Amino acid sequence: MQIDIIVPSAGESIAQVELARWLTTDGAWVEKDQEIAEIDSDKATLTINAPQSGVLRIFAEEGSVMPPGKVIGQIDTSGQRPQDVAQSGENTGQPQGSKKPISEPVSPQVPQSSRQLHEANDEKELTITFSPQARKLLGELGLDDVTQGLQASGRRITKKDVMEAISAQYNSSQKPEVNVPVAATSEWWSGGREESFQKMSLLRKKVAERLVSVKNQTAMLTSFNEIDMSAILEIREKYKQAFLEKYGIKLGLMAFFTKALTEAITWFPQVNGRIEDNQIILPRYADVGIAVSTPKGLMVPVVRNAERMSLAEIELKIAELAEKARHNKISIEELSGGTISITNGGVFGSMLSTPIINPPQSAILGMHQIADRPVAIKGRVEIRPMMYVALSYDHRIIDGRESVGFLIKLKEMIENPQRLQLGGLDPAARLLGLT
Repeated sequence: MQIDIIVPSAGESIAQVELARWLTTDGAWVEKDQEIAEIDSDKATLTINAPQSGVLRIFAEEGSVMPPGKVIGQIDTSGQRPQDVAQSGENTGQPQGSKKPISEPVSPQVPQSSRQLHEANDEKELTITFSPQARKLLGELGLDDVTQGLQASGRRITKKDVMEAISAQYNSSQKPEVNVPVAATSEWWSGGREESFQKMSLLRKKVAERLVSVKNQTAMLTSFNEIDMSAILEIREKYKQAFLEKYGIKLGLMAFFTKALTEAITWFPQVNGRIEDNQIILPRYADVGIAVSTPKGLMVPVVRNAERMSLAEIELKIAELAEKARHNKISIEELSGGTISITNGGVFGSMLSTPIINPPQSAILGMHQIADRPVAIKGRVEIRPMMYVALSYDHRIIDGRESVGFLIKLKEMIENPQRLQLGGLDPAARLLGLT
């Protein structure tokens, strides 16, 4: 029996997807529900599972762009499972059309006379390649065809081998040595003029289009502030082990900022709003997008109704969504929507940046690296762990008063975590009935 493998729907607004790669080979045996292919849409990477066990027949090539519902292969369920399939791993071979990593430089062809070297202890000639640095040095010195006295330290002639051969030849003819300086170079640099090429995925294309549209269609500005992280870091250090034992996950910073963000929104609802059909819409809920860097590009999974979650629930949900995004297991629904976003460039060492709004949202909060800096505390200079925060916003809906006030309220709650339990209010003022 032949069962079609059909490209699944990737969302209502998605008309085309790209077959990113096959996870097994044509003619291989696959098990039911085994992941056999990956497809890229302009929102996420999805996997296709085998509907039944059988022999895979591939119809579509990697890189093909097609609409949802197209047949890209079949599974022959009448085939017999190989007895040694589990041992040989035939059903998990290299993906069809797989390419070498782009980090491997492509070695251009050199004259055959320069590549045929005689190994001293062997009667056969052995083909040995030149490194890019060695080829470049020979070319610069006009010695492209010189092989006499050239001894390979392995199966590859290096720049050092060439220099030793040149030195030996000049010494034997009583000529002065050529003093060629050796520059320290990274393995990434080929020494030649080679270039590598990487196809742009549909996801990255869509992200690029959205980022450009934001710059063209919004009046984007950014406000900044700095936060003393001493109180939060002290809490993490004191309770990190207990938190890990109870919830099975490390206590991070993103949960604190997400919780503080949802409380600050109650003071400045415009930050959570959007413009739609010439109307300003202010949701009475907070669906917070958390920017996650993945091998496929930037994804922003959404924590729904974050305003109703405890700090522990937020931490667990963020970890779950980030894990799904990095392993291409996230669904379109988990990436859709969102009323405001947070991005953390600090994990990469960023000191300061201006994050770009994720439309149709009107604001995005940027977190940055924590660094010890001297600050004035009650007339004295102290060293404190400080973080710069940035709020990029659409000035069409959010004024400077709201953006600055929002960051100040966020700062107050992070520097005094007790306020998180009181909606941003001062605990002492609340106790005295002043608020």
